[in-house]
Amino acid sequence: MSEYWLISAPGDKTCQQTWDTLNNATKSGNLSVNYKFPIPDLKVGTLDQLVGLSDDLGKLDTFVEGVTRKVAQYLGEVLEDQRDKLHENLMANNSDLPTYLTRFQWDMAKYPIKQSLRNIADIISKQVGQIDADLKVKSSAYNALKGNLQNLEKKQTGSLLTRNLADLVKREHFILDSEYLTTLLVIVPKSMFNDWNANYEKITNMIVPRSTQLIHHDNDYGLFTVTLFKKVVDEFKLHARERKFVVREFSYNEADLAAGKNEITKLVTDKKKQFGPLVRWLKVNFSECFCAWIHVKALRVFVESVLRYGLPVNFQAAVVVPARKSMKKLRDVLQQLYAHLDHSAHQGHGQASENVEIAGLGFGQSEYFPYVFYKINIDMIEKAV
Repeated sequence: MSEYWLISAPGDKTCQQTWDTLNNATKSGNLSVNYKFPIPDLKVGTLDQLVGLSDDLGKLDTFVEGVTRKVAQYLGEVLEDQRDKLHENLMANNSDLPTYLTRFQWDMAKYPIKQSLRNIADIISKQVGQIDADLKVKSSAYNALKGNLQNLEKKQTGSLLTRNLADLVKREHFILDSEYLTTLLVIVPKSMFNDWNANYEKITNMIVPRSTQLIHHDNDYGLFTVTLFKKVVDEFKLHARERKFVVREFSYNEADLAAGKNEITKLVTDKKKQFGPLVRWLKVNFSECFCAWIHVKALRVFVESVLRYGLPVNFQAAVVVPARKSMKKLRDVLQQLYAHLDHSAHQGHGQASENVEIAGLGFGQSEYFPYVFYKINIDMIEKAV
């Protein structure tokens, strides 16, 4: 199951009582599996600060989730034919994503709770913003390298009209170092081989008789040589085109041919060199982003719980994992359990979201419930590709 509900309800006499009440209510019919979601004693600040922060945390939540998805998606692209291993590479703090979420522990080192809520949010924003910027630079460089390699590899295959001819020809196919003669490479449609062999010597004057040779052919075309005097090359090209014979621009130079082969080898080597470190960077920073995202969720639960349930801070947060076929029943049970918290209950279940807009409380979101509620869809992260 990849949908998780992060909820909080006010403490009864103790938070443990709230926890027991939730478990007892959902135990019947095995509606869900519940896990405590421990949030430390964060600095509350003033009501005005909480209201303002509530809106900003919503934006930060969307931003951090977006960067998390981008990192996951790009990791899938980089893995290419190993993409089926994406799931096992998406880890959070060395745990799989469900385990990290259901056994969440606040990272005191990264996000010190002595800092204000605003400062903690700024730390996360700066951290994830840097990852986003670095991802753009790294992905741009790797994509350029991959694109150059793909373009060169494409030229090694495909139609004779466009492909690189260097690996098809040999030195002996050409008249080289002659003051008067040169050898051209001509692409001839397969259906016109006989026409070429019968008539190539008549296309212009000054063509060396019996100088043509079929070097290579594919399903559609053949690659022929023809030797002629340099002075008639332009005329030959013109009349050949009229007969649907295409002269390819090609100059046999062994240094250039070697350089072309070396370029592909170099790009292949460079790509292999960059692959390992890039995958490691993506895995590490996916973990950073995902952990930061769940900390943003924790901040949102804390802020919304204080705004809804008041001071002193007294609420129990939980990760509720609904049974796939029992979501509606579970929602009804939670509604009954916490209906007394809903000051707008007279509007009817599920209709409050349309009519209640209270600054900072997020009531304008698409779903409103009498308890604090956030949905975390891990499946959407893992299927980001």
